[in-house]
Amino acid sequence: MPSAFPSGGELRGKIADKPGLNRYPRTRRSPLPLNIPVYFCDPASPWQCGSNENTNGLLRQYFPKSTDLSVHTSGHLQAVAVQLNGRPRKTPGWGTPAGRLAKLLSTSN
Repeated sequence: MPSAFPSGGELRGKIADKPGLNRYPRTRRSPLPLNIPVYFCDPASPWQCGSNENTNGLLRQYFPKSTDLSVHTSGHLQAVAVQLNGRPRKTPGWGTPAGRLAKLLSTSN
């Protein structure tokens, strides 16, 4: 089974979120002690928020809101990640997230 993410240690363990939702008022830190960087979408960059919202919608096809992910095996979660990362997206140019990341990693070496 292919990996959900191409190897790239520096890209693992990062979270992105949208600013301005008042989930963490007056702070840009997550309430969870994750010990990983949290990246917020840039203000006036709606394309970043749209990508997050689209991904959330795709995830909801597999996991409805309030789903307890702890009842799913890591193998099942990995399989969903592989499916989603291999699914072509309209932007940019009907590429896949896995393909775009692989290209980015190959050009950065």
